[in-house]
Amino acid sequence: MRVRRGTGNRPLAALGAVLLSASLALAGCGAGGSDDAKSAGKADKNAAAAPQGGAAKDTASRPGDDGARKPSAKQAIPPASRVIRTAELTLDVPDVGKALAAGRAAAVEAGGYVGDETTERDERGHVVSHVVLRVPEATYDSVLARLSGTGELLGRKAKAQDVTDQVVDVESRITTQRSSVARVRELMDRAGQLSEVVTLEGELSRRQADLDALLAQQASLKDRTSLATITLGLTASGPVKESDGGGPGVLDAVTGGWHVFVTALRWLVMALGAVAPFAGVLAVGYAVWRWGVRPRMPRRSAPALAADASSEKRSGTG
Repeated sequence: MRVRRGTGNRPLAALGAVLLSASLALAGCGAGGSDDAKSAGKADKNAAAAPQGGAAKDTASRPGDDGARKPSAKQAIPPASRVIRTAELTLDVPDVGKALAAGRAAAVEAGGYVGDETTERDERGHVVSHVVLRVPEATYDSVLARLSGTGELLGRKAKAQDVTDQVVDVESRITTQRSSVARVRELMDRAGQLSEVVTLEGELSRRQADLDALLAQQASLKDRTSLATITLGLTASGPVKESDGGGPGVLDAVTGGWHVFVTALRWLVMALGAVAPFAGVLAVGYAVWRWGVRPRMPRRSAPALAADASSEKRSGTG
């Protein structure tokens, strides 16, 4: 029986030893795996920290990056507004000449200039003047207020047109068109055949013409947005003098008589001018007969003249 017990416990002991070694092996593997995982996690953390540290060092070593980012922030700012300002001002002033001189001085002192100017009289004899003033946009309001105080306001019209989008669009198209012209020039430099050169020259001429048109449009927009336009109208109406009863007065009669006299004198002078050639011919003929022909004619004696006279008397009495 003892032998059997000893032999019966040996397999159990062997099985327990196997299970224990297996558990220890599993525990060792688990510990190794956890250590590996920890080491791998540390390595990952170090790897992640290394780029961050490098980026931080790079950022710290490159202070210009903040400055490089600032322009991008500035580019996000919308462009300044471009506005075309025009105004029409009509005033009744005591003296058109003085008011016109004051308007010119206001434009020049503001840094602008005087454009078109027209001065005339209306059907009632009142002096009317129109002048175009170009002044900087910054002084537009002050100049307009200064002009409004020179006389009685008869009419005022102001207009502001925002052309910011148009200005930006033209600038963008100019940049694109310049790049296009540059590309065509490069292709012309590389062209080897005459037909290619001719085709590229035609394309270059067309694109250059489009570019010139855009540049002219840009210059016009710049002029109209930088200088405001004020059209000033001046008139000196004053009271209209009317005659008594609406009929002609003494002054009208004198004026009418003077016009009649001047007209009659004009016609008389014209008549004398028409007769002058004939009178001149007659005067020359008389002078020739009086001093050229008559002295050469034979003169009759006094007895003959007396006989002729007596014979005439006899014939008369008979």
